[in-house]
Amino acid sequence: MSYTVLARKYRSRTFDDIVGQEPIATTLKNAIATGRIHHGYLFTGTRGDGKTSMARILAKALNCLKSDRPTTQPCNDCDSCLSIAAGEDVDVIEIDAASNTGVDNIRELRSNAIYRPARARFKIYIIDEVHMLSTGAFNALLKTLEEPPGHVKFIMATTEPQKVPATIQSRVQRFDFRPIPAQGIAEQLERICNAEQLHADPAALRRIARLANGSMRDAVSLLDQLLSIGAKKLSLELLEQVLPRPGDEQVCELVDKLIAQDAAASLALLDQVISSGHALESLVLSLMEHLRGLMLLRICGPQTELVDAPEALRARMLEQAKAFSEPTYVFMLSLLEELRRSVRYSGTGRALVDAVIVRLCMLDAFTSLQVLSGNLGPAASASRGAAAAASAPGAGRTEGRNSIGSPVGRPLAEPPARPVSPPKKVDSPSSAKVAEAGEMADAPVPPPQARSMQPVAASARIQPRSAPLPSRPISRSDVLNSSNPDAVPPARTSFVRGTSSQDIRKVTGDPLVRRAIDLFEGTLVGVRPANPSVPDASAGRPETRDQAEYTPEPEESSSDDAD
Repeated sequence: MSYTVLARKYRSRTFDDIVGQEPIATTLKNAIATGRIHHGYLFTGTRGDGKTSMARILAKALNCLKSDRPTTQPCNDCDSCLSIAAGEDVDVIEIDAASNTGVDNIRELRSNAIYRPARARFKIYIIDEVHMLSTGAFNALLKTLEEPPGHVKFIMATTEPQKVPATIQSRVQRFDFRPIPAQGIAEQLERICNAEQLHADPAALRRIARLANGSMRDAVSLLDQLLSIGAKKLSLELLEQVLPRPGDEQVCELVDKLIAQDAAASLALLDQVISSGHALESLVLSLMEHLRGLMLLRICGPQTELVDAPEALRARMLEQAKAFSEPTYVFMLSLLEELRRSVRYSGTGRALVDAVIVRLCMLDAFTSLQVLSGNLGPAASASRGAAAAASAPGAGRTEGRNSIGSPVGRPLAEPPARPVSPPKKVDSPSSAKVAEAGEMADAPVPPPQARSMQPVAASARIQPRSAPLPSRPISRSDVLNSSNPDAVPPARTSFVRGTSSQDIRKVTGDPLVRRAIDLFEGTLVGVRPANPSVPDASAGRPETRDQAEYTPEPEESSSDDAD
């Protein structure tokens, strides 16, 4: 006689035997008792949490031959119950969607669904891994799933519900199976050990339950593996020799090393964890999940339900949560998320993980900006005030207004390295000497504080220079880079009809006009008054508003430009 594995031998047989899914079992029992049995069900959840077992129990409850109607307590002794438990009943068809994915398979299902069951009340289709069906197969199943014959029931199971179309889910009742708690798994393992007449250490059973990660089938399979050793007692020392430690315990110990800032011990433990079979990306994810739990425990308190931690580790995690502040947890999670993305596509993932582990052990060597600014004291306040003044609108700019009154400004650069010669002293405006080419001597310029921000009371017409200029004209950088407000270069001017030297001096005495003349590399050729009642001497007609005409400098090169 062949050996029956423990996972099949001790599979749940009734609704009361289900471990960890009591709310779903209660709902199905009430539906059967009240006669509100739906024609389609969808069971979703991770592997080994009881989806297929629940589907078979529901099928037995609907087709038990010892009852004249569906019952919540199948007998498990009649031919229908026994054949359903073995997966061999003619009226309960179990279909593996992974190997029957096409439209032809669903077409065959539809053609057979019209026939009544051979001996039971219902013809039940259990479709496992239903998300593996193709799009065409799902579409072919829609009509039959929405309006099946009265004797047909559908029970579908999947581990990836997001791949099941919404049109399918809207036609069935969906039940989400949760991972089974470690305590419930340990209790079930103890019942199995008692039935097998095996003495087991409770600590060893809890270790197996944590290794199963919420899967009852995985836990029973691990127990079956330990029984194959032939030991008379299942102890924790035996588990250390055969099975690796649970991932949550390893990660918890790694965090202890990080808190102690022991980089060497952390790297040694990391090597042990990786050598035991953990992939780099899964290890980083486990570490992120553990640190997230610590952050939630610190922020929300020890009684929070947001952290699903084993009872054996919860007290230890509460102590670890006090080691770091909330901003530190945020930084660590961000760093690990960046590491996870890098490890996935990097050929040197191990080096990246080692570097981040060392980085996490050196958290005290990196101080936040808030702490640094707080330690500076009054100097920090003064520095912040100066920075705020420098960043204020208009800081570092010289402002003025153009001919139509709009504010203008241009940032000033740092002062030049070479000294700027002081302006020539002029006793009075009448003593200003006018060069033969029309060039005007420097005039005193008021300091920046006394400069008026009003527009110039006359409009200047600037055209490209044609008259000869001094041997070394003032360059644009001299104007923009000058830190001395009195060192304004002389404006290039020339006389035209109707323009007096007094008008020229008055207009060019404004620093903004002089800067504009030099900026555009032009020459002042005439001045027109802003008063519309005064006729324009050069144009022969009054002006209605201030005007300024700027003609760009010709592209041809000259000796002046070369200077």
